[in-house]
Amino acid sequence: MLDELLNHVKSTSEENRIVVIRSSGSVFSAGHDLKELVDSDIQGKAAVFEKCEALMKAIRLAPVPVLAAIDGLATAAGCQIVATCDLAVATRNSKFATPGVKVGLFCSTPGVPLARSVPRKVAADMLFTGQPITAEEALRSGLVSRVVRKEALDDCINEIVSDVCGVDRSVISLGKKAFYEQINLPEDEALSKSSCVMLTNLEYNAAQDGIAKFLKRK
Repeated sequence: MLDELLNHVKSTSEENRIVVIRSSGSVFSAGHDLKELVDSDIQGKAAVFEKCEALMKAIRLAPVPVLAAIDGLATAAGCQIVATCDLAVATRNSKFATPGVKVGLFCSTPGVPLARSVPRKVAADMLFTGQPITAEEALRSGLVSRVVRKEALDDCINEIVSDVCGVDRSVISLGKKAFYEQINLPEDEALSKSSCVMLTNLEYNAAQDGIAKFLKRK
């Protein structure tokens, strides 16, 4: 599964505007196969975590937004994927958890994007207790960006895809890269860096054409 997801994210072509990750069942992702981890030697265990790390980096470095669509349970590394994705829409019945602590394996790697997506106390509660949070709690804490009824999930995905596909790919790519580069910088440094990005963006054909059309309408 990790290999398939990694290939899916990394195979983004110039025509792609967005990547969508979703499941076909009631579980978005339950995380790593614990039996596989237990039965593997140390090299095998390390390989699993290396692939997982590669997937998270690929999501973050993808030149287009990556959307997680959750309809059910997302736990451990599954919750890690949700926290790493740029956008996440969930159905009301969805739940999110990092329950590794309950079996003696603390969710250290899922905790990395989780702690960068939700308030620290929320992340700590999830990591230290292993208890799940609801979709509404995930929305309030910032783990997901939208919550919809189960029957509205496809329409919501299509709406997001349509909105993203309606803008220039080069602008989205520039904006995504700049967004994550500035997010942990001191505010003054982030503003300076972002000003340089906007100057670059102003030279893009998409910006010049879009602004010209906007001014003409006025």
